[in-house]
Amino acid sequence: MFSYLLKNLSILKKFLFINLIFFSIIGLFLFLYLKNVQPNLIKNKSSNHIKIINNTINNLDRLEIKFNENDVRKFLFSTRFIFQSLDRVVFFNNQIDLIGDTDTLDLDPRSFSSRLDIVESEILNEEKSKEIMEKKNINIGKENLVSLKDIVFNYASSKNFGTHFTFTEQEFNNFKLTTIKNVFRGDINIGYIAITENANDIKAAIDERKTFVIRTAFAVGIVILIFSYVLNRYFLKPIQNLVNYTNKIKNKEDKSINIDNLKVRNDELGLLSKSLDNMTLELQKRISHAETFSTDLVHEIRNPLASLKSASEILNDTKDINERSKLINILSHDVQRIERLITDYSQILKDEVALSNEKFKKIDLIPIIQSVVDDYNNLYQTKRGINISFSNDGNKSYYIKGIENRIEQIVANLLDNAISFSDDNKNIDVKISKNLEKQIVINIIDEGPGFKEKDTTKTFKRFYSNRPDKFGQHSGLGLNIVKNLTDLHNASISALNRTDRRGANLQIIFPKT
Repeated sequence: MFSYLLKNLSILKKFLFINLIFFSIIGLFLFLYLKNVQPNLIKNKSSNHIKIINNTINNLDRLEIKFNENDVRKFLFSTRFIFQSLDRVVFFNNQIDLIGDTDTLDLDPRSFSSRLDIVESEILNEEKSKEIMEKKNINIGKENLVSLKDIVFNYASSKNFGTHFTFTEQEFNNFKLTTIKNVFRGDINIGYIAITENANDIKAAIDERKTFVIRTAFAVGIVILIFSYVLNRYFLKPIQNLVNYTNKIKNKEDKSINIDNLKVRNDELGLLSKSLDNMTLELQKRISHAETFSTDLVHEIRNPLASLKSASEILNDTKDINERSKLINILSHDVQRIERLITDYSQILKDEVALSNEKFKKIDLIPIIQSVVDDYNNLYQTKRGINISFSNDGNKSYYIKGIENRIEQIVANLLDNAISFSDDNKNIDVKISKNLEKQIVINIIDEGPGFKEKDTTKTFKRFYSNRPDKFGQHSGLGLNIVKNLTDLHNASISALNRTDRRGANLQIIFPKT
């Protein structure tokens, strides 16, 4: 249930909810602590009262002090140093009559007896103490104040009789602690002793702890709110913007959400935003590329299909053998054209998938180009008498960062193109060099007709082909594939005519590494 609830909440709500639970648990422990700290402090102080009462009873027994006014008075004067740390020690006989009070120790002994009735009257006229509540022999009073004599009377008739009994009372701004114990002489109860002490230190300690807890809770609450604001402002909102951004793209909506402000960040969110934006642009580019390519492919296939349809319709009505042969050649030619288009298109799709999984590395162009040249010489020297030469400008190495099999594909496609425009027994030169900018330059030079177009950039457009029939029909995708691969390597390709004689020169310039 708990995990299900958290799963359906946002990160901010999860954070606040977890902190609320944590805060509640801590608050509960603090509440229990504060609830028990006062009884514990009172119990510690009452323990001292108990020790004094027990010592006092032992001294009374040892000295055989009778519980009457004179003997108790003498005892109080002789042992008053014992009670210096206490505010008040009161003695009652078994009839609960006041027979001694340390509040009178500053009086002359001769007047002590005459003051007993006054002291008792003062005690009896005290504001009512807090109502006694029993808990572990320690009682913390609440409201109703009663006289000390009434407290002793209630003690005498309660189940606490015979044991030490402690209670507290709030008198104006004073917090008082009183402990009562009866005095046995043999099996006979001869009186009562009550010790009263100002316990404001307990109240102060409790108030201090409460104040500390409240301040700490307030500070923690402020910290949580500040952290929540920072979390939401600088982390969760940017993430939500990225989510909205991707949803807009998924639904092909207008990108009204701008993440440029996120891309300038130098943290992980900035990197994520850049990566997401680059991925989005790349996907959009690929989608646009695929849509355009598909449209162009359909357009290119439509013409041979129309020719096929027309030739097939005429073929059924043609009886002449020569005419039927011409129509069959047209059909064969159109089928081959469609086949080339589909084959090259399929190859482009395969290349795009493969490129996404291939990694760039440092490669030497010399052995790669030499291998391709050797393969084509073995194939075309005997077959057509075409010779392909490979030379360099004398540099020791020609290293680039690229994909080896893609470089092979570039050179092979360019040689295919040069051979397709060349007559038999012609030469093709492949040259590699470095220019003044230390860029690597590859030239593939043939002895074909060269380029008739003034705008040679058309040569690299998809499905573009302007070759004479004697050089065969092509799909018009070969040089476009080369252009895409050179762009992948951040290289440039140019279509040039030779200046020394007739022929074409396809030049590739790789960036300096």
